[in-house]
Amino acid sequence: MDLFGGDATVRGLTAYARAGEARIGAAAPFGGHYPLVPGAADIVLSESPMGRAPFDVVVLSHLRWNFVYQRPQHLLSRCARRHRVFFVEEPVFDDGPARMETTMPRPGVWVAVPHLPEGTSEGERVRLQRQLLDTLIAERAVRDFILWYYTPMAIPFTRHLAPSATIYDCMDELSAFAGAPEAMRTYEKELFVRADLVFTGGQSLYESKRTLHPRVFAFPSSVDTAHFAQARDMEREPADQAHIPHPRLGFFGVIDERMDLALLTGIAASRPEWHLVMIGPVVKVDPAQLPQHENIHYLGMKSYDDLPAYLAGWDVALLPFARNASTRFISPTKTPEYLAAGKPVVSTAIRDVVRPYGERGLVRIADTAEEFVAAVECALEEEPETRLRQVDAFLGQSSWDRTWDRMRQLIETVIDTSIAQEDRITGVAIATPAD
Repeated sequence: MDLFGGDATVRGLTAYARAGEARIGAAAPFGGHYPLVPGAADIVLSESPMGRAPFDVVVLSHLRWNFVYQRPQHLLSRCARRHRVFFVEEPVFDDGPARMETTMPRPGVWVAVPHLPEGTSEGERVRLQRQLLDTLIAERAVRDFILWYYTPMAIPFTRHLAPSATIYDCMDELSAFAGAPEAMRTYEKELFVRADLVFTGGQSLYESKRTLHPRVFAFPSSVDTAHFAQARDMEREPADQAHIPHPRLGFFGVIDERMDLALLTGIAASRPEWHLVMIGPVVKVDPAQLPQHENIHYLGMKSYDDLPAYLAGWDVALLPFARNASTRFISPTKTPEYLAAGKPVVSTAIRDVVRPYGERGLVRIADTAEEFVAAVECALEEEPETRLRQVDAFLGQSSWDRTWDRMRQLIETVIDTSIAQEDRITGVAIATPAD
């Protein structure tokens, strides 16, 4: 089974001109169906003809490129092999004049950071960001482009643009996160109207959004298996982890309001001989409020390239997420990454972890400290051979290359369909007077 529905997933996106309400869906990986719009069965996705002029991609993101390496970087780095990517971040505020700072962290990717004066009003922020973005587009000769949104909060300063297509890659339910702006839901509604395609970062998020737009596609977290599989053979320890005794229970990712701090405290207190290794930046929570036990080690943020070396020294990998509004729709990218590294995984009952990983026996599910301790004990005692065979078979269906290729084909079909419609409309307009 193809994790993303195989060719059926990308068989025909849409015939916009056809009426009707029938939906034709290709099988989704974890149950349900991918929705395709009326007439979809009549159009087959193109295979990126060589004659196509590559479009540019203007990305509006709430995440910073140099923050934790995750879904946006995986997808857009692959996109940049054929397309120029302009990754526009949220503004920073300082004492200088309004300006756009651009860097090129990798070939084909330009990161653009608006700098705005301290104290800028809300209305002025919109005006300045629009001005700076327009200038960037003009200076870089961006003409044929798509808009790729990660945040609906970019709508006010981008709604005047005329892209070839608009994509909403909805990777989280941002309105449920701590500190989310009140206007988030309003702007997301507008984005659903403007978008040609909506991608979701997981199955539960897809189920939440699928009735809001006729072209919603689930693209759950994928994995660079080769990168994380290095952990299976590494022996040299990073210096800041080498002194930590075993057994080691590890986590990497953002440490924020989604983390179940009481659970961490319970595990550490129940098994003082176990050592919890916590890797990642602390965001939106007071570091002083984090559990402070001798057997909990906060090592800070590490580069994506270094993660396999840390994973190699763990005995069990953890997903100790709280069960709250901010975690209801998450699909942790680290789940398949932990598995690719060959580690047994214990997680709280996050829906997109339970389905498919828990149901397939690839991840142990536990919610209380007592349940977590029992699950970790089982993981420490298991013989890994059977699990690794199952993991490798499952992950063999998934890769970020494959995910991007599916997305690309959908985008190109939207663009091709739109061009064909414009040609037909133009032809009709020209022919009418002669009739």
